[in-house]
Amino acid sequence: MNPRRFSLNGSVGSRGIRKRWIAIAILVAVFGAALVWGILPRLEATAALRKETRELNIPTVSVIQPKEGEAAQELVLPGNVQAFIDTPIYARTNGYLKRWYADIGTHVKAGQLLAEIDTPEIDDQLQQARADLAIAKANYDLAQTTAERWQGLLKSNSVSRQETDEKLGDMQAKKAALEAAKFNVARLEKLQAFKQIYAPYAGVVTARNTDVGALIDAGAAPAKELFHIASTDRMRVYVNVPQIYSQDARPGVPAELTLAEFPDRRFKGTLVRTSRAIDAASRTLLTEINVDNPTGELLPGAYAQVHFKLKLANRALVVPVNALLFRPEGVMVAVVQQDQRVGLVKVVLGRDFGTEIEVVSGLSGGESIVLNPADSLTAGTQVRVVKSSTASKAGK
Repeated sequence: MNPRRFSLNGSVGSRGIRKRWIAIAILVAVFGAALVWGILPRLEATAALRKETRELNIPTVSVIQPKEGEAAQELVLPGNVQAFIDTPIYARTNGYLKRWYADIGTHVKAGQLLAEIDTPEIDDQLQQARADLAIAKANYDLAQTTAERWQGLLKSNSVSRQETDEKLGDMQAKKAALEAAKFNVARLEKLQAFKQIYAPYAGVVTARNTDVGALIDAGAAPAKELFHIASTDRMRVYVNVPQIYSQDARPGVPAELTLAEFPDRRFKGTLVRTSRAIDAASRTLLTEINVDNPTGELLPGAYAQVHFKLKLANRALVVPVNALLFRPEGVMVAVVQQDQRVGLVKVVLGRDFGTEIEVVSGLSGGESIVLNPADSLTAGTQVRVVKSSTASKAGK
């Protein structure tokens, strides 16, 4: 074998192997470059897309802080105007109406004669009672004289003690009969005096339910009202105040009345008393307001709007109505917490102002409340808070 030829062939084989490895390395480099420049951007794009998707899944909300309501607020409630004194007038004796002197709308003074009743039966009974009184007096006088005479005879032992005691007892019985006759006459005289019907106080006659010749039966059931009188110089106005304002409706609070028939006027009054009890059916407090009515313009039974200027012991908070969530558990608001997650707070509502509403309990005043919350919003949901013109306007 030629050694030179072998060496030459070995050198040629070694160079071929190196070329092959170089080619493989070049291919690997090209593949790696393709991997770096092709697949890696796709992975980065996929990661960015996932991040953006996660961020888009976080709801974006506008928030607002509740504002404080006014320290003193006007409360408008319906009121029932009543006369300060309102009295039905009934007959106290029997007979027939002889004459009446006051009709509806008549202003009368205290003690003014309203009507007269013809009482023939009472008159006859009074005459008989007076005759019985005269008989009783004569019997007593005789019994008294007899008793005194027998007491004188007893001193000389002309009569017995028993007979004298009998005469004294007869005198006492006659005296009692005399007193009974006097009281009977007085009773009938008083009963006869009721034939004149007088006004108990100054006021206006609001009803006349009888006429001349009508039968008057004082013992009938139910009793028939003859007249109705009302004192209208001062009026009582009864107002049912909702329970939520019951602690602010105290005696001394000023009030004003407005009526449809007086569109440009307000009648001033004062809350003078309350029932001091909440009505279980309506959950309201009955209050009374006194209003001076010297000209008689306010009429009993009228309907009025009563305006209170209440100084609230606890100032309520006011939120937009589009911040409320109505859930089976009650009315709620969504509050953004410090960790940017939502919490649901149950609230109690007060007055409705249209676009805004009072919250009387449930909020402290520093919460960030979500505007226009989605119905699907739940507690613990992560949100992104943004400032919007709607939120800034609502907070003003």
